[in-house]
Order: sequence, then C-alpha cells, then structure tokens
Amino acid sequence: MKMKKYNAPSIAEAMKQIRADLGEDAVILNSKVVVTKKFFGLVKNKSYEVVAGYDALEKKPSLPSFEDLPTFAPQLKEEGISEAASSVEQHTKVPQNGAAGLPENLIKEIADLKSMMQSMQRMSTQSQYPDELLSFIDFLREQELEEELITKISDELFMYYNEHGKQMTWNEMQEVAKDYLRKELYDLPISGISYEKKYINVLGPTGVGKTTTIAKMAARAVLEKKKKIGFITTDTYRIAAIEQLKTYAALLQAPVEVVYNPTDYAEALQKFDHLDLIFIDTAGRNYKEAKYVDDLKSLIQFSEQVESYLVLSLTSKQKDLESIIEQFANLHIEKFIFTKLDETNSIGTMFNLMIKYNKGLAYYTNGQEVPEDIEQPNSDNLLELFFKENSDERSS
Repeated sequence: MKMKKYNAPSIAEAMKQIRADLGEDAVILNSKVVVTKKFFGLVKNKSYEVVAGYDALEKKPSLPSFEDLPTFAPQLKEEGISEAASSVEQHTKVPQNGAAGLPENLIKEIADLKSMMQSMQRMSTQSQYPDELLSFIDFLREQELEEELITKISDELFMYYNEHGKQMTWNEMQEVAKDYLRKELYDLPISGISYEKKYINVLGPTGVGKTTTIAKMAARAVLEKKKKIGFITTDTYRIAAIEQLKTYAALLQAPVEVVYNPTDYAEALQKFDHLDLIFIDTAGRNYKEAKYVDDLKSLIQFSEQVESYLVLSLTSKQKDLESIIEQFANLHIEKFIFTKLDETNSIGTMFNLMIKYNKGLAYYTNGQEVPEDIEQPNSDNLLELFFKENSDERSS
C-alpha cells in the first residue's frame, strides 16, 4: 500500500485532494489537528493533517465523466464539483432588475441547472464522511443551519470519529456540535435588556409581533424589576395597534403617548422624564425598503441613552431577514429578538443570523400569552433548544 500525507485547512479540502490524487478507494489511516502559532503565540492557525493510503493496482478514476453537461464537463473533471458549481453560479447570474431580456423558459432552465449542481455538490460533500455521521448532518440541515457551519461541524465530528476509532452515539455527536456552536456564540451578548439606559426602541417589520413583545418586556420590568415605565408609539398606521398597546398599558398602570412627528416625540420624552424606563413601539413597515428606515431615523432618537432591538420572525425566509438587517446596518442595534418560535420546527436561522451579523440575542418568544411566552436565554439553553426535538427519540 502506498501512503501519502495531506495538510489542508479543512477535512473537506483534504478529502478533495485525496480523491483527486488517490481515487475513491483511498483509505484514511490517520488524522489530527495541527495548530501553528504566529506573532509571539497571539495568533493561532488550525489545519488538518490526514494520512491516506491506497492499493496502486486497484486505483480508479477519481471522478466520473459528465458528458451530459458538455459546457461544464472540463471544469468538473479538472476542478471537482465544488468549483464547477461556483462556475455555474458565475455564468448563470440573473440581473438584479429581474432577468430583463431573458426568456422565461431560459430563466427556469438556469435555475434548474443551478439547483442540480448544488445538489451534486452536497452529495459530493456528504460522501467524504462515514455513514454513521450522515444522519446527524442531515438533522443539522433540516434545522436550516448554514452550510458553512454544517461543514465545519462535520469536520469536527470527523476528527472525533477518527481519534476515538469507534461508532459515535447521537449524544456524542450532539456534544461535539454544541461545543463548536458554543465557541461561535461565545463573544455575543445573550441576555435581556440591560436596564442601564432609559429608552428602549423596538424595531421590526410588520407582522412580527412587536407590540405583544413590548408588552411582555414591559411586564417583566414592572413585575420583576419594579420599574416605573411608560409607552410611546409611532405606529399611527394601524388603529388596532394603538388600542392594543393602550390595553396592555392599562393593565400595567403605565401612561401611553401617540406621536406623529418629531415635535410630538420630543414632547413625549419630556412628559415621561420622571419614569425609569420608556418603551418605544415603532411602526411595522417593509424595512427591506431603505426609505422606511430613513423615515424612522427622522422621527425617533438613536442616541447613547437608547437601546435598540430588532424583532424578527423565525417563520420568515432567511434571505428576507438578511435584507432587513442590512437596511439597519447604519443604526446601532443592541441585539435581536426572535418571535414565533412556537410556529416553526427549525431554528437554525437564529444561529445563522447571530453569527453572520455578530449580534447577540435579548429574547425569543414562543406564544401569545403576556407576560409568560417570552424567554431570556443564555448560550447553553439556546443549544438545548436547538437539539431538543430530536434528542429524546435519538438517544432512546
């Protein structure tokens, strides 16, 4: 048997090199993590050292032919599925203005081709891991965790699998994944409002449950922290929203001010100067449109005395949520608040957005009851929540 050592930034990259050099029949003989230090030990780089072997007499071609895709066949053979998929992406990008000038059937064919290449790429990635790990990787994907995070967790699982030389239980795989995600969340603030600032802006698009969420937060401030609170609402577009907030305010014996312009807003702040905490309910708009964010900035304050929280629904598409978040990029958003957790079976989006935008989490809500259905999490119970649905049945 011939052996060869590979060093790569990830297991996926190492496996790609091994398949290209040694073919599909190569066997992993050993693997380990290599940590190198730079700049007096302050910066650490992690890579993977993998030793593979093969029987030279039985070496097979590393990749199948793809004659059915003549345009991309050379790249598939030379670069592998991953790079070919990237090439498809580059060659099939549709203009931002809605595919102007392209026939509808061509747009559909492009979309189908991209979908097929992405599926092939996923199958290629999965084939590098032992069968014992695939069901867990599928679970991560069902939870809609970002593919980049899934790949990194899969690398960690693969290393653990090789180091211990035995079949991993579901609980063991879960602990490896938890450890990785815990490190990703480590520097992010995961807690409720600080009570260090007087004004609490609650922002978010229409339909996410901002007013109910404000009522839950305010009830906690009154019942648990004994704070004197008030409400300001700028949501003059919906009469029902004003009445709903007034109902909650009456139950908490808190004053409410409705503001229509910056002058009203300034007068409301002055009127509530004696209170401990002021919750500001903003209008729900389509904040994928920049003009609505500009309108918001012209009406309310985003000063050092204000904490601002962006409320997002877990039932929305991640791409739509990203568009909203990016519109608020120039404002200081303290943390996210995620709503409607009880209406979805997958919460990977929560982790994806926190990690991608380096934002913490204040609360998540899981029902309509006030003040009960709101949770102030920490990283550990967030991870428990992520794995809760499958942990009992898998470990039994």
